[in-house]
Amino acid sequence: MFNKILMALVLSLALASQTWAAGSTSKSTKRTSTYDIAEKAVKAGDYKRAIPLLRKVVANKPDHYNALNYLGFSHRQLGENDIALDYYKKVLAMKPDHRGANEYLGELYLKEGKLDLAKQQLAKLDKICTFGCEEFDDLEASIKVYSERGGVTGFSKQPQSAK
Repeated sequence: MFNKILMALVLSLALASQTWAAGSTSKSTKRTSTYDIAEKAVKAGDYKRAIPLLRKVVANKPDHYNALNYLGFSHRQLGENDIALDYYKKVLAMKPDHRGANEYLGELYLKEGKLDLAKQQLAKLDKICTFGCEEFDDLEASIKVYSERGGVTGFSKQPQSAK
């Protein structure tokens, strides 16, 4: 009797492992989301393509602060500063410590000649980034360039990953 139970247990384990293996694949079946496609478009500088994709993401998830941040970034790159400002404010209303939105808002202020407001964003990033962060460093460098060039920003960088 013991041998039959042992044999049944071994057979069950063998079948279970085969079933598990049949259900797994070595290739990823992850689908690319609309957000992922939009993020790639933003990073490629294709802002006109990214904007409708990001709007679709936000239509499905209005509190997607990274999509809102990229909408702000994209509109700023297209010179649509008022629209960009609205998006940055939405992000920061939901997530005041969003490093990317704080940096990009500071850069928008520089673009508009508002050095004091850009410095305020830098001070916020200094508090958010306890041990330093790329967003602080980037905005600090942008402020330095702006000051050295007498109000010229020289922005040409691509966005960082959402943070």
